[in-house]
Amino acid sequence: MHFVILGAGALGTILGGYLQRAGHRVQLLARGARATLLEAQGLTIGGLDDFQSHCEIVRDPAAVEVADVLINTVKTYDSVAALRALTRLKPVLAFSVQNGVVKEEELSARFGRAKVLGAMADFSGELLPDGNVLFTRNIKLHLGELGGGTSERANALAAAIANAGINAEAVDNVESVAWSKYVGWLALMVLAVLSRQTTGQYLQDPDLARIAARMTRETARLASHLKIPLLDDSPLPALKVLHASEDEAVAVIQGVGAKMHAQAPAHRMSSLQDLLRARPLELEETVGYALRKAAEFDLVLPTVECCYRLVAAINRELLRNAGAAG
Repeated sequence: MHFVILGAGALGTILGGYLQRAGHRVQLLARGARATLLEAQGLTIGGLDDFQSHCEIVRDPAAVEVADVLINTVKTYDSVAALRALTRLKPVLAFSVQNGVVKEEELSARFGRAKVLGAMADFSGELLPDGNVLFTRNIKLHLGELGGGTSERANALAAAIANAGINAEAVDNVESVAWSKYVGWLALMVLAVLSRQTTGQYLQDPDLARIAARMTRETARLASHLKIPLLDDSPLPALKVLHASEDEAVAVIQGVGAKMHAQAPAHRMSSLQDLLRARPLELEETVGYALRKAAEFDLVLPTVECCYRLVAAINRELLRNAGAAG
């Protein structure tokens, strides 16, 4: 297959490296110093695997015209502008591994809903200061049709990615899978920023686990208002947390933290990686979206809102510093 990957951060590099190594054609859209480094030394991946791969690095988004598959990996706040810059691209299929649940809407607005697959990325990496990428978790990339059900194209794409070495599966309920991640991911995102700890560390802390439980339960109620069925899926088992007592939910989350610490002790959320690199946070497109959506139903999410406002204060300083540097 011919893949065009938008964004050369951790996930874009991992996808590009594995797909190129498996024999697919990969064009990786990158900018500035990152593009220069990748042109010189290739895509270097460590952690769960250890290899180097070379693919075509494209600096001009308007230079790509066709692709079997477009994969969007840029930060959510850059997404609309980055997609708009692909002025000539006509992909057969497109999907996004971004955080949150608005990514398919943005792809559909740009290329048409018929070309878009839903996705939920449950694999992780970290872009290191030397430009290499640490591959920390390879759980599963879920792909599926936006309207539900199975399809030959989703099955073929998932098989190609899985055969390249990134665990992937086509599912018939991708909206439920994505929201089941989202309701727990919001807590993981903000607590990573507020605690500055690895994921396994803060999920085991009794107070932070209680905040995570409350945030997850509140966001799960939003999914219920939207009539989206939830699953007990990674990263946090949404149904267990929702239907258990609060103390039981805390224990469940601490158990997830202990497992995470044992299996991926160095795992850090992308939000913490961004904070430590003084980059703006994906706040409005993720946590902010949940609050805006809840307001449509007069639904109050007090713990989500409190954590949102704490992180928003931090993000304003990051945005000010980024503006001054620019």
